[in-house]
Amino acid sequence: MTCGHEWAREEEPAAARVVKDAHGNVLADGDCVVLIKDLPLKGAQVLKGGTKTKPIRLVDGDHEISCKIDGMAVGLKACFVRKA
Repeated sequence: MTCGHEWAREEEPAAARVVKDAHGNVLADGDCVVLIKDLPLKGAQVLKGGTKTKPIRLVDGDHEISCKIDGMAVGLKACFVRKA
């Protein structure tokens, strides 16, 4: 008699996503970054180029970086920052 049970295949771990800044440096959680240009926000606010962020957190989605600038939570794209 044969057994009809099939074992689940072992999934290969997904490759870690690599996020690079505007200059090609690899970013990681906890890095501090600097804006390379002025970025307008909704409303009348503008984030000035050269502004340094608190430690970043990499997230999935359109904006790869979650951080705080001047006490405000902001989502940024990696192409607008450089590693500090």
